[in-house]
Amino acid sequence: MAPITYLTRTVEFTAAHRLFRPEWSAERNALAFGAASTPHSHVYRCAVTVAGALDPATGAATDLGAFDRILAEEVVGRFDGRDINRDIAEYAPGRTLPTGEALCLDIWTRVAARLPSGSTLASVRVQEDASLYAEYRGEA
Repeated sequence: MAPITYLTRTVEFTAAHRLFRPEWSAERNALAFGAASTPHSHVYRCAVTVAGALDPATGAATDLGAFDRILAEEVVGRFDGRDINRDIAEYAPGRTLPTGEALCLDIWTRVAARLPSGSTLASVRVQEDASLYAEYRGEA
């Protein structure tokens, strides 16, 4: 059995969001979400890790060109320059809150479906700032 290696690519995107429930009062939203209950933006860093056996011809765990195209489309292209609540239907008011955790699951689903054969997704990390990130590793 060939050894499995891990490869991580980090991409950045700038996006605005707001954590709020439209059916709640401003006070309840502020209590639940703090400063995040008002519109604000982040320069997000998203680290996506794939696992795979080394290809004997390339010495790589995945097709890096394909991996980069997937991240450019499914992460940067989807979120960069957007107001997540307004521009992405899944995160519209009353739907999924655009938390780091929810973004991880969304990115996982989109990237996993497109990975080159022989590669599997190992983790997705979405970092909002230097002190806060969410991570998903495929656990149910």
